[in-house]
Amino acid sequence: MPADDPVTVLSEDGWDLLSSVALGRFVVVADGRAEIFPVNFITQRRTLLFRTASGTKLYQAVMSDRIAFEADGHSDVEGWSVIIHGRAHLLTARDEILDAEDAQLLSWPATVKPHFVRVIAMEISGRRFKFGPAPVR
Repeated sequence: MPADDPVTVLSEDGWDLLSSVALGRFVVVADGRAEIFPVNFITQRRTLLFRTASGTKLYQAVMSDRIAFEADGHSDVEGWSVIIHGRAHLLTARDEILDAEDAQLLSWPATVKPHFVRVIAMEISGRRFKFGPAPVR
């Protein structure tokens, strides 16, 4: 890919980018329909953690055998987007919950979110985009 190419394919450095932001989108497919949930999250040892209350998001996280997660960010000169495909795991064992609590993930809204969900990546991909004018045709 040329050095001046406005789009760069990301690899494992996607984890560094994910750890630099706190808001992403958790995606599941239920009954043939994509459901997208914005969540605040934190990375921990190449996994993602988010908290949730009981309800649709938790149910879908537990029942779906495959999920997607997307986060993005930008500066004045570039943007990026990282996508994870993987599995979600409800943390139930005491040691898993204590480990998740050590990550100090704080919920943005002032609501009770007693459940931790860990997203385990099976695949990570992404793109970095340089901003600028469209090329002359």
